[in-house]
Amino acid sequence: MSGVAVIVAYALRESLRRRVFLVVLVLTAAFVALYWLGAEKAFDTVDENAPPPAAALAGIDTRTLTGATLFGLSMFGTLFLGAVLAAFLTLSVVRGDAERGLLQPLVVRPIGRSSLLVGRFLAAAGVCTVYVLAVFGANLWITWEAGGWRPDRIAEPAIQLAAAVTVVAAISLLGSIFLSATANGIAVFMILGAGLVAGLLGQIGEVLNSQTLTNVATISSWVLPFEALYQDGLNAITADTSGFTEFALQLGPFGGAQAAGPFLWPWTIAYLVFVGGIAITAFARKDL
Repeated sequence: MSGVAVIVAYALRESLRRRVFLVVLVLTAAFVALYWLGAEKAFDTVDENAPPPAAALAGIDTRTLTGATLFGLSMFGTLFLGAVLAAFLTLSVVRGDAERGLLQPLVVRPIGRSSLLVGRFLAAAGVCTVYVLAVFGANLWITWEAGGWRPDRIAEPAIQLAAAVTVVAAISLLGSIFLSATANGIAVFMILGAGLVAGLLGQIGEVLNSQTLTNVATISSWVLPFEALYQDGLNAITADTSGFTEFALQLGPFGGAQAAGPFLWPWTIAYLVFVGGIAITAFARKDL
């Protein structure tokens, strides 16, 4: 078994020992139950009441509007919970474990420091990908069962959410080299919040026709590509929706959807390689 594979197995066992998965499982169960209740009630209301006159006159499909809004909100919840899991799995990888005396025995040959980082990243990315796809699938089924609505695209937004959480894991792993576990956790969630706020600024900028706010949001989403992946995923779930329904979705609480274009995936891969290179270089020079 290679050094990287040893570290992946160690990371998973360590996460089980610290009951990380138990905490995330409880949070996820509460989130899915709340979403199920909200979806059932929302679609029941749509079925029981006639569309508002203004919506009917404009030709807005209230079922599509309800389904897309709910599912967009579920994607936000999935991103947040996935980021929580990614942070839990990586926030104490270097400095936190070093302070507890757990790291030093792992970085001796033949495993080494780079193998440790790569193994911990692969373990976190793999677990987070499975988790995000599972929660996305559960919410998709709930939305279909409650209201008979499904997104225009399914695979694309699911993969983009998983990639977004993988980017968060890479950022958290890098932070663990320089910061204590508590400080790193705070930093990761502040970065996550900054990216999401930048997306909201872009939405406000479009409504106000402010090029400055739009530019700030665009630059931020590429500096923090998890936000660009999230926005592009939101855009994909209503990719085939048109007319006033599409316009209403862009203005409503579902807002934030933006098509990122063909350079998003190459940039995301390059970003992960860049962050990984910085992490490996910094760890190689760090005194333990």
